[in-house]
Amino acid sequence: MKDVAARAGVGLKTVSRVVNEEPGVTEDTISRVQAAIDALGFRRNDSARLLRKGRTASIGLVLEDLADPFYSPLSRAVEDLARAHSTLLFTGSSAEDADREQELVLAFCARRVDGLVIVPASEDHRYLEPEIAAGVATVFVDRPAGGIDADVVLSDNAGGTREGVAHLIAHGHRRIGFIGDLPRIHTAAERLRGYREAMDDAGLPVHENWVSCGPTAPGRVRAAVESMLSGPEPVTALFAGNNRITVTAVRVLADLPSVVALVGFDDFELADLLRPAVTVVAQDPGQLGRTAAGLLFQRLDGVAGAPKRVELACRLIPRGSGELPPVP
Repeated sequence: MKDVAARAGVGLKTVSRVVNEEPGVTEDTISRVQAAIDALGFRRNDSARLLRKGRTASIGLVLEDLADPFYSPLSRAVEDLARAHSTLLFTGSSAEDADREQELVLAFCARRVDGLVIVPASEDHRYLEPEIAAGVATVFVDRPAGGIDADVVLSDNAGGTREGVAHLIAHGHRRIGFIGDLPRIHTAAERLRGYREAMDDAGLPVHENWVSCGPTAPGRVRAAVESMLSGPEPVTALFAGNNRITVTAVRVLADLPSVVALVGFDDFELADLLRPAVTVVAQDPGQLGRTAAGLLFQRLDGVAGAPKRVELACRLIPRGSGELPPVP
């Protein structure tokens, strides 16, 4: 700043006013100071400036897996809102590992982020209590926090699944299989609950060999589909608990001569171009991200109050696979 002031023939205070866009400086002086800044390659030290204000203008986003297409629009929505608030976004993946989640979260906190948006892998978030008490705003998204009360933004997983299974029932299916993710995961447990509720509402039994929950690995899903379609009374329809399971189910069904109806939770790319096109219960991951980030910035702006729980509706998109009638 001394070099800029000397080159422009002004005082340090004037350079500070120009850099910080404060009033009280003539247009001619602004032009001379800006010319000196450009000539010298001067850059304001934002870190020092922000720390003096007690903020770093940065937030952290912890996702399950950056490679999962579901999280791309969620991440982009958070990034867009952060940019609108002149805030930098740091992002990392937990890989569904509780220890890795904690490591990432605390690493962001060590860099003094102002807030966090977390898709939780852990079932115990009490490790965050000192950080929240120190003023780090925290919002959970897609799944609630464990062991603490905190803001959370969710999809209506149970309600969306109820609607999808009821859709299959309305098209004549009575033997419906459910293939879900690990039951310890909140979203997987809620979707399984929605499936059981839809079957119960229709007065239909659920045989345990019609339900398979576990890792989304293609081998496991393939085995589950093949098992449900074998035996004297195979299922006539499948409900897939997330987009990765749906994709594997589509591949398995494509190799089979029998016609099986399919509804998947989560939309996915090219689902509408398959034959038959895939009927899905769609979340809006972008809206999840926007809502969570919006709530975070409200907290950072000083909005107080009890933790909020926001639940967003899902949408059934009939495309063909979920409307296939049962084959006797």
